[in-house]
Amino acid sequence: MSNSFFITGSNGFVGKNIISYFNSEFIFFRYKRGEEIKIYSNVVINLAGKAHDLKKASNSDEYYEVNTELAKKVFDAFINSDAKVFITLSSVKAVADEVNEELTEEVIPNPITHYGKSKLLAEQYILSKEIPSGKRVYILRPCMVHGPNNKGNLNVLYKLVCKGIPWPLGSFENKRSFCSIDNLCFIIKELIENETIRSGVYNVADDEPVSTNELIHLIADSGNKKAQLLNAFEEHCNH
Repeated sequence: MSNSFFITGSNGFVGKNIISYFNSEFIFFRYKRGEEIKIYSNVVINLAGKAHDLKKASNSDEYYEVNTELAKKVFDAFINSDAKVFITLSSVKAVADEVNEELTEEVIPNPITHYGKSKLLAEQYILSKEIPSGKRVYILRPCMVHGPNNKGNLNVLYKLVCKGIPWPLGSFENKRSFCSIDNLCFIIKELIENETIRSGVYNVADDEPVSTNELIHLIADSGNKKAQLLNAFEEHCNH
């Protein structure tokens, strides 16, 4: 049992990176969908999840089956095991689908999508249970996680910039928080090793928010290309 992980969602982007990050320190017991949940590890990390359906082709029940019900089953198994640390990956979308200001842990959740609602239901279930002495439980709400081989929206933007396709919204100066996979792995390591960190819900993000325009410039610079932004300077020209 010493230095071992019970992990769900091990084949996903975050799961693969966590296994790579901890590979020399931990033995991994990987959950396979449909099998009975038996935990003999000292750390449980629940990453399995039904993500956003950009094509709007998914049945809404799928979100609750994975994001809510599976999370509940894994948590119950943790409570009844000898494991000491439980970490589950929720999302800022469990709180709000649109964020116009700083999002803290004190904000009252009001998700609209099935993705956000299913994540919040899992959080509420976990928080409603009494944590046995000697155990620690952490709910992490990362914003968009980025890193090599991520298939999310950030990767789509990367491909657009690399192809030299102009960004049409250059006049909008938005700010958005991201979370690098390296920072997320570091945080998980700290939660496992530092017994003084209290159980609870934690929003997770990189230190500074970044605008889309800044991202495009960073991506372009990394590929030795010129950033293509339309209307980026119109406001200055009109003054």
